[in-house]
Amino acid sequence: MYVYFTTDKASTVSYTVSADGYPDYTATAVTSDEAASAIRSAVDSYASTTGDTITPSAAEETEAASDVSEDELASTTHEFLVLGLIPQVKNTITLTITDTDGQTTTRTITKTGPKLLGAEETRLEQTVSPDDGTLTALGNGLYAILGNDSNEQDFMYYYDANGVIRGEVPVLYYRSHRLLFDSNGLMWFSASTKTFVGMNRLGKLVKIIDLGDRFILHHDYALDSDGNIVSLATDLKREDHAVQDQVIKVDTSTGKVSLLVDFGEMFAEYKASTDHSGIDESDPTATDRWDWIHFNTIQLMDDGSALLSARETSTMIKVNDIEGTPTLDYMIGEKSVWDGMDETESFLTKVGDFGDTGGQHSITVQYDSSLEDGQYYIYMFDNNFGYAMTRPDFDWTVIDGISTAQSSKDENSNSQFRKYLVDENAGTYTEVQSFDVPYSPYVSSAEEINADLNLVDTGMQGVFGVYDDSGDLKAQYKMGLSTAYIYRVYQYGFRGFYFA
Repeated sequence: MYVYFTTDKASTVSYTVSADGYPDYTATAVTSDEAASAIRSAVDSYASTTGDTITPSAAEETEAASDVSEDELASTTHEFLVLGLIPQVKNTITLTITDTDGQTTTRTITKTGPKLLGAEETRLEQTVSPDDGTLTALGNGLYAILGNDSNEQDFMYYYDANGVIRGEVPVLYYRSHRLLFDSNGLMWFSASTKTFVGMNRLGKLVKIIDLGDRFILHHDYALDSDGNIVSLATDLKREDHAVQDQVIKVDTSTGKVSLLVDFGEMFAEYKASTDHSGIDESDPTATDRWDWIHFNTIQLMDDGSALLSARETSTMIKVNDIEGTPTLDYMIGEKSVWDGMDETESFLTKVGDFGDTGGQHSITVQYDSSLEDGQYYIYMFDNNFGYAMTRPDFDWTVIDGISTAQSSKDENSNSQFRKYLVDENAGTYTEVQSFDVPYSPYVSSAEEINADLNLVDTGMQGVFGVYDDSGDLKAQYKMGLSTAYIYRVYQYGFRGFYFA
């Protein structure tokens, strides 16, 4: 619900959405661009002041935003969106207006929530309901459901910690893969295989960028320090029909698209050793595709490098100077996949007795100020699935504990939430945390929500859950699948965007 009003005194505004049969939803609104800018500055400076993380979690955003004073949040003109109206039922929205002297005024609006454009559930099935402590820890951050693909209109959905829908954002087709927040107050996401959009806090698409006729985006993207998008991509002009093996840069000011890395050139020998087979998941009508490496995640690091997850080789690959002259730094994974290649010399040494990953997704680099320089964590959803269409003869059972089951319903298979400590100085990686989660041979995501809670999406089963660090399930939600899977689920605090 769009809201606009003025007050005589500078004030802040909070709201509560109430509807019979549903839990209340309460938030403090960002009511001015100035307040939004102050909060964004606090959130953006979080990593530099603490030395922790790359992208703050919802809990970390909340902590950073708490440093912004009431005077910085208060204004006399108030323009914002109220999130959370329940579709097609009577909603009571209570606005609490607090001036800088501490005086409060309330106003109540009654409105029937609009009909959903899609067919998603208003309230998800909770196979495990969060207890009060978990609900408090989760706060009013929202789960963004990214990629419940359909043959009709596609959407991104927001659900709260009670599994109740609080927002529905249409996209053209395909899916959004993650949300990026720039210093100009825009939220960037993909709206198709060829389209990036920048949305302002009032829901207007301020920027719409078409990638042109050469590239389509694929699976992941990140914002660089200049506010431009670095994205995984496929080059449609290739005569060999290789897919999902490029990295491009999109200038968010001009819309210019440029190629950063062609991994078919960087790893030409390995590519030539693979079978010419595969599909282009971004374009299901395509034929004769060569999906020899299949990148599914990119993380930009603070030294100008990038860490990528390659599903087809079950390898994590760090590339130096990703926006300049890219060179291979290191690899993590099952080394024998690359037997006979020069790249085997780049593998970090595994310290400890644990099996490597199989088709991992959603890798995340996490800095920690308690670690020494050159050390950091990487956590991920380890699908624990051994298969590569372009390497049909490779024996994936060399990886201890890996599954080769194609079905997510296989009763003898599990995926894992996994976390490594990387020590670049020593050239090593060590597993520091892992626990089993429901099995998904493809797709899926993982996210550390706070110091003791982890969000895991088991995409092919349409379930996502919150686990503590011991792997105990604290909450679990099930969503009806439109076709095959939910690609990712991340929780966002939306501080400086929707919320103060």
